[in-house]
Amino acid sequence: MKIIATALEGIAGIEWYPIIGLFIFLIFFIILVIRVMNLNQDDESEYSQLPLDNSDKFMKEQKNHVN
Repeated sequence: MKIIATALEGIAGIEWYPIIGLFIFLIFFIILVIRVMNLNQDDESEYSQLPLDNSDKFMKEQKNHVN
């Protein structure tokens, strides 16, 4: 572990990388929360049925290929 710490100490500005990574994550998370909060009722009910819906094109194609 000391080899890695020694190698990283030589990089100028290395202390900014975790901060930048945290900001990218927070911006992505905030955008995702805002987008979910702004969903209308129709989209929400459609998305909630997706895991249970077996009538999509992919499932029909898979059944045709098996038979």
